[in-house]
Amino acid sequence: MAERIRVGFVGAGGIAAAQARALLKLDDVELVAACDIKEDAARAFADKFEAPHTFTDYHEMLALDGLDAVTVCTPNSAHKGPTIAALQAGKHVMVEKPMAMNAEEAQAMVDAAEASDGDLVMGFQWRLGPQVQTVKRFVDAGELGNVLYARVQALRRRGIPHWGVFGRKELQGGGPLIDIGVHLIEAAHFLMGEPKPTSASAQTFTYMGNKPPTAVGPWEAWDWETYNVEDLAVGFVRFDGGAVMVVESSFAAHIEGDKFGIQIMGDKGGITALPPMLFKDEAGTQVNVQPGYVGKWDSISRKMAEWIGYIRGENETQCPAESGLVVQKILDGLYRSADEGREVQIA
Repeated sequence: MAERIRVGFVGAGGIAAAQARALLKLDDVELVAACDIKEDAARAFADKFEAPHTFTDYHEMLALDGLDAVTVCTPNSAHKGPTIAALQAGKHVMVEKPMAMNAEEAQAMVDAAEASDGDLVMGFQWRLGPQVQTVKRFVDAGELGNVLYARVQALRRRGIPHWGVFGRKELQGGGPLIDIGVHLIEAAHFLMGEPKPTSASAQTFTYMGNKPPTAVGPWEAWDWETYNVEDLAVGFVRFDGGAVMVVESSFAAHIEGDKFGIQIMGDKGGITALPPMLFKDEAGTQVNVQPGYVGKWDSISRKMAEWIGYIRGENETQCPAESGLVVQKILDGLYRSADEGREVQIA
């Protein structure tokens, strides 16, 4: 019989609920505690998912007998504290994307994991989805040859969140780049083989989110009076070995419609990930190869199942903390370049 894993949540919002639903599908996993600075939120979460304990202080939750693992589902500014505290308490930890507010915080989290009996993994579900996993098999089989270029797009026409703190830089670290762009960056970097980033150049623009809405959109109006993040970010990242990545991310842009995509080009072939399509030369002919079937599963469910299996020693993780640190360095480089108006080096 598999070892029972007892899980506690820090943060009781939407992503915590999605994780909880996925965990409850697994055998021998018990949701034992919910912690949130809003007591009502913690109690509502605990009632819904039948967790017996609630807390408003994660330090008190970490003292709970029998707690094995913690998943951190807070705003970005509250990732570092509970992650390090849980690791120091010997717990296994998953932290949602992005890893932290900046690479300095992320490095401290990695260091804490190395000194702990617990393991730290990232909540990077996009790389675990069926489409990206299919593309990874093509890449690993050498169909692209040497990867030269990646383009990631996480673009919303009108998608400024009207909930949470997504428009407040002091709590999130940034806007669409660090919120939705990170999903595509982490998946593309995974597909590229996770090369070391060396420099970044970027520009950010705020022209809509800090003003009242000028047109009816699919979502409710946001809090434009506190909005201080970018509406649009565009960037260019260089990697060790010569490969490059172009990034485009927006909460609000004058485009035809939302667009989320990854395109990778190599010296032997190219590929798109959403949906998967391979482009290469074969038998003297340019061909497009479309997979007949890529699989069908929920990426959050796969993320949680892989995490629990990793804790039990049944599988490796495709989302190690080190990957989160490198992605954080890319985000830091892009934002620093935009702030300084020049290309910057990434250490």
